[in-house]
Amino acid sequence: MRSTGSKEKSSGAFLPLCREEAVARGWDAPDFVYVSGDAYVDHPSFGVAIISRVLEDAGFRVAILAQPDFRSSDAFKEYGRPRLGFLVTGGNIDSMVAHYTAAKKKRSFDYYSPGGKTGLRPDRAVIVYCNRIREAYGDIPIILGGLEASLRRMAHYDYWNDRVRNSILVDSGADILTYGMGEKILVRIAKLLDRGIPVRKIRDVRGTVYLCDKEDAVHFPVAGRFDSEVLKTDKLEYARAFAVQYRENDHIRGRAVIEYYGGRMLVQNPPMPPLEREELDRVYALPYMRDCHPSYMKSGGVPAIAEVKFSITHNRGCFGGCNFCAIAFHQGKSVRSRSPESVIEEAKLLTSMPDFKGYISDVGGPTANFRYPSCEKQLKDGMCPSRSCLSPTPCKNLIVDHTEYTRLLRSISAIEGIKKVFVRSGVRFDYVMADKNEDFFRELVCEHISGQLKVAPEHCSAHVLSAMGKPDYSVYRRFRKRFFELTREAGKEQYLVPYLMSSHPGSTLEDALELALELKENGYSPEQVQDFYPTPGTASTVMFYTGIDPFTEKKIHSADAEEKRMQRALLQYSRPENRSLVIKALEKLGRTDLIGRSGKCLVPPGKSEKHAGAGNKRGGRPSASGASSGNSSKRAAAPERKSKKSTP
Repeated sequence: MRSTGSKEKSSGAFLPLCREEAVARGWDAPDFVYVSGDAYVDHPSFGVAIISRVLEDAGFRVAILAQPDFRSSDAFKEYGRPRLGFLVTGGNIDSMVAHYTAAKKKRSFDYYSPGGKTGLRPDRAVIVYCNRIREAYGDIPIILGGLEASLRRMAHYDYWNDRVRNSILVDSGADILTYGMGEKILVRIAKLLDRGIPVRKIRDVRGTVYLCDKEDAVHFPVAGRFDSEVLKTDKLEYARAFAVQYRENDHIRGRAVIEYYGGRMLVQNPPMPPLEREELDRVYALPYMRDCHPSYMKSGGVPAIAEVKFSITHNRGCFGGCNFCAIAFHQGKSVRSRSPESVIEEAKLLTSMPDFKGYISDVGGPTANFRYPSCEKQLKDGMCPSRSCLSPTPCKNLIVDHTEYTRLLRSISAIEGIKKVFVRSGVRFDYVMADKNEDFFRELVCEHISGQLKVAPEHCSAHVLSAMGKPDYSVYRRFRKRFFELTREAGKEQYLVPYLMSSHPGSTLEDALELALELKENGYSPEQVQDFYPTPGTASTVMFYTGIDPFTEKKIHSADAEEKRMQRALLQYSRPENRSLVIKALEKLGRTDLIGRSGKCLVPPGKSEKHAGAGNKRGGRPSASGASSGNSSKRAAAPERKSKKSTP
């Protein structure tokens, strides 16, 4: 047996993607075969790249099996039987999200596949891959990781089946599941396997989920015990179970959570502590090739690399706490960042790449302008279980400081060969507005925007924003006003691109109308609106399924399919194809005064309508009060410009 004492050294090349490449390295067999639903991209924005390089750095041989033919077990025998086992991930995003839109329509393009081709990974990729591995090698260790496994680690509502499914560990038949950021977890597991410890005996590693007998001892204190069959039928119990899981997802005060599956017990251990600054620096200094594997070039490459190839990740974690975002359930709320020296070294490395044109596309992360934990208290006691750092108002203990980030951006900009440094990942504008020092805001506006700044107000209704975990809309108004003032002072022409979301739990037709009127008042017509997408691992998805806020246990409105269409249409009222749906919504609300040809109306009447822009005003709330900020999924929108009607 090869010992990790004779460390496997990096060859400064891609890891093997096929048997021939493994043989060329002189390998008789890899230690691990890493199965992924994505094409192989060796860049630190991709989980497979990070984990494989970290394991390599720890002395293990890792071979990549990217998007194998899942129709039989043959492709899973590419490298023969690995010495220690298989690692399995669905890829950078959940395979169902990769395949389907929020309307459950099949996508026609896959950013994580060569040439954008669809169909190269199966639905529920993790489960299918594990089944094929078992067919090929029987009782071999299988370790799950990545977003699909992490967010489905316990019983979870599945939007596509419209029911609560088992933990993916149960359905896949794998041996152990890792959740969150996996570097420490997988190195620990790899070393235990290398010592000859059976995988089913590995039960004390933080950040893991495992199955055992009901009578077995648990290594950590237990916060809650739930029966999976009850969770599938009792929505209140399901909401309570999620709230426990969410609150225990803290590496300092977190405890184990248990689910029962017949005579078996599923145990989620507390989270692994996040990587500290020196550890992060080491991870990002590993010898990534920073591109997709050359074998994909004949297909046009892998589209997902284009946006991030010349970007830099400087932080992890997010204490923003948006309920529709899974970051808190995956990376966690505890923010950690790389040293300025580490980030600057990576920027210098980018300037040496042959296709670098002088532009750093982003220096960001889950939230670009977070560098440190939210307060001193959470470093000792963990994140507050029932208090958000930023909403509805900033916590009195919140430390707001952009100083280091501002200096970092300036240092990168001063590197020879760099023409411009952009900030394109989400900027928490409420955190910006909480900073009494305006240096970062000025620096951002003057130096680091490519004409448009993406921000995420999401909505304007107060109670919708409360359900989202967002602060008041007045914060966004103040930010918008100051943004345009600073833009004018800098002599620039720049715009805001606000992300908006329709039909989030809590949002009614009245709320959608309120946002539509706010958009009209400001002369803004969004090209694209994100319809709320119920994905595993978010509090908002629990609200959608149960009609219950898991943190307060109060009832909350959840739109049906028809109302979802009307809400989205109201937000894009100016589109001709939406006119009939907008009219239907306005008639339902008793706001036919908004159907007509006067300046205050949202839509002209249809052929059969005789509305003239005057009528019953019952049901409308034309004023806007409420809102948000923060990092959300990347979705396109037309820029918000200062109009004659708007307050800049």
